[in-house]
Amino acid sequence: MLTKEESDFIDYWERNRDKERKTFRQFLIGIPVGLLFAIPITVNFYSGWYKRAAMVRNADESSPLVLLIALLIVIGFIAVFSKRHQWEMHEQKYRELLAKRAKDKISTIVETK
Repeated sequence: MLTKEESDFIDYWERNRDKERKTFRQFLIGIPVGLLFAIPITVNFYSGWYKRAAMVRNADESSPLVLLIALLIVIGFIAVFSKRHQWEMHEQKYRELLAKRAKDKISTIVETK
């Protein structure tokens, strides 16, 4: 027998699963997670705690551009990957609950006979 929470999740996921599967939506919603990775990288890069890395950074004029491009790639990848993983977890839970509901229906039919 499904709990109320499980039934509510099935109803919610049936309504929203296609909307949350879109890559652009996953990207927009996942940007804060991507920023959680990019901000510490930027702080670490410009803090100057590692002297040799600071010398290399100062020697090359294109390093801020390369860092910006790399950070945008990291943000985009983490944003989409994290939301896609979350979607896959919800989809798996949804399918398990549907199987559980079908099994419960079969068992109640068998019991009534």
